[in-house]
Amino acid sequence: MSDEINWDRIRDLAHRVLERSESLELSGDTRALLLKSAREVAISEQDAEDALRGLPTATTLLREIRQRIRDGSNRLGKAEDRVDELQRKGDLEGAQQVMRDVLAVEVVPLYREQAERTLKRLAGLAEVRATGRLNPDLHDRDQLAVLMQRIEQGHALELTDDLRALMRRTAPTAAVSEAEAEEALKSPEGAKALMGMILSRFQKAERRFLRSMYRMTSLRDAGDVDGARQQMRDVLAVEVVPLYREMAEEQLRGLDSPPPGS
Repeated sequence: MSDEINWDRIRDLAHRVLERSESLELSGDTRALLLKSAREVAISEQDAEDALRGLPTATTLLREIRQRIRDGSNRLGKAEDRVDELQRKGDLEGAQQVMRDVLAVEVVPLYREQAERTLKRLAGLAEVRATGRLNPDLHDRDQLAVLMQRIEQGHALELTDDLRALMRRTAPTAAVSEAEAEEALKSPEGAKALMGMILSRFQKAERRFLRSMYRMTSLRDAGDVDGARQQMRDVLAVEVVPLYREMAEEQLRGLDSPPPGS
């Protein structure tokens, strides 16, 4: 469903009618748009058809569609932020409960699907942490993080072929050389140290980049483009993680590009 939904048109219609007080004209196209959007936010066909019999009720329908889209988006966004926070702390059960709470009240199918995917992912990570067995459908670095939590809970690290393969994949993403990774993978102790290095480099890179992005944006908005550029140059002077180097370079290119219409 998520690949099919685009709410730009209904948002534009709601803005024009509900914010700019333009009249709602129930043309065939508008009726079709309202009926389609109503289905997408779990308003029954009969209720939508009944609402389209008059302008006041059609306007109420438009308002309800917009409200469901807004409420669901805001609810899910806040929930995902909370899930990220709890996942970083290792509280996977708490993170799952956040998504269960969303599903207890959410009616919009798109947002329910997204919440269900997140809940399934979290349950999978909890299973990895409980058993030590990797799941090929889950993100590599997320699995490293829960395996590290498993070790910290007192479980021994089992250096399986699957884990070696995962660490060989993730090591280059943290700028760890092949030789360094292979040396670490000769023992569980070395593998644990390598896991910690990969996770630590990403955590530090994320914090560094986000702080620099905040300062860059503030300086750019204040008209200090040179100062904004320097924030990303400072990142590049120390950053080794390829992903965050690419992101900093992209920001620099954006600052060096002429503004639209110039």
